[in-house]
Amino acid sequence: MSECVATRTGAAPAQDALAQDFVQFVLDCGALRFGEFKTKAGRISPYFFNAGLFDDGAKLGKLAQFYAQRLLGSGIEFDMIFGPAYKGIPLGAALAVELARMGRNVPFAYNRKEAKDHGEGGTLVGAPLRGRVLVVDDVMSAGTAARESIALIEAAGAKPHAVIIALDRQEKATENGQDVPHSAVGYVRKQLGLQVCAVAKLSDLMQYLELHRASGLSADHARVLAYRQRYGVEESET
Repeated sequence: MSECVATRTGAAPAQDALAQDFVQFVLDCGALRFGEFKTKAGRISPYFFNAGLFDDGAKLGKLAQFYAQRLLGSGIEFDMIFGPAYKGIPLGAALAVELARMGRNVPFAYNRKEAKDHGEGGTLVGAPLRGRVLVVDDVMSAGTAARESIALIEAAGAKPHAVIIALDRQEKATENGQDVPHSAVGYVRKQLGLQVCAVAKLSDLMQYLELHRASGLSADHARVLAYRQRYGVEESET
């Protein structure tokens, strides 16, 4: 089942083998950790996903394989890749390389945070933004990065079409310091009109923890479950 399609509310989600392999991978390489971590929204989360810890060639290459498999399985059509500064730059580049290795060679571009006033100038680097643009990022917290990417892409005359992320936290977004009933992914889908595809979701992490409770993950399962019960959104709203 593609992670880009919401399951029916109330239905037990089928196990997604790619997502389960991804959860195992991010745990093995330390990019997903359990403990107490403060989020941008000020919540104390029992888990933390840090794409900055895909910090060598093997890890980044494996991550790109997960992105590429999920993307090609999703049916999302796109003409080029855009990696927003900063984390999206290596993610987008690695995905472009992996897709080319798989026989799908597409243009790639990214942006600078500060405009360059010499050389070619401007904030955009790489291929010209054209056609249907796929934005690549790690997670989506408030949709801010997506809005910034949309503005850049539209200003260049291209169409912001879809976003692919590694992990959908499936939790309520915040606006003006208050919880709202939709997630950041839901906002980007419904309000900004982009398709969103995730390699894995919080529900996949919950499945993994449930399956491995006997392996010393029982306490982590309980904490993540309590967090989801407090801040989570329904599948149909993500």
